[in-house]
Amino acid sequence: MRHTLAACLLAFTCLAAHAETTSMDTRLLYAAQRGDAPAIRRLLKEPLALDSRDGQGRTPLLAATHGNHIDAAKVLIEAGADVNAKDNIHDSPYLYAGARGLNEILRMTLAHGADLASTNRYGGTALIPAAERGHVETVQILIDAGVDVNHLNRLHWTALLEAVILGDGGPRHVDIVRRLLAAGADPAIADKDGVTALEHARARGYAEMVALLER
Repeated sequence: MRHTLAACLLAFTCLAAHAETTSMDTRLLYAAQRGDAPAIRRLLKEPLALDSRDGQGRTPLLAATHGNHIDAAKVLIEAGADVNAKDNIHDSPYLYAGARGLNEILRMTLAHGADLASTNRYGGTALIPAAERGHVETVQILIDAGVDVNHLNRLHWTALLEAVILGDGGPRHVDIVRRLLAAGADPAIADKDGVTALEHARARGYAEMVALLER
């Protein structure tokens, strides 16, 4: 009987400790989602997991990045949060900040060990979605950081191809095409059907892009 009681007590103690840890981790995730930097600073004084994850695999830093909570992200990054930790759909704080044009957080991730060769669920670097979405400054930040401008994703598209194929042909995407070419993007690289960026630009009537690519 005594052994049974002791075993039950031990199991209860372990469950309680697990619940306490889970509670602390949840509080950190919620504070990050809210962008509550002071709360994060207080919580980091406790013995909790800095890179704990929610049901979608998101760490507190990725949760803060989703909300573009710069101060919260800064506190977590300076505390040692992993800027390359991926969630269940292969987003990391670095990749997400690059894809969404969250430049202040992006710069912090680059200064704290961002893996420039890491790829998203489409097999693309951070540069490819940044180019597609017209984030001019982000594209330049990533070029300057040294991201491969000729990386091919699973669709067999480079950043240059995506800027033409999925861009709108407007000033932002024209500027991105110019910057990519200046950084060494190869206009001869074709998509999986053998169509180059120049041919795509011509087909869409993007005259300014055509002029850049013809040079």
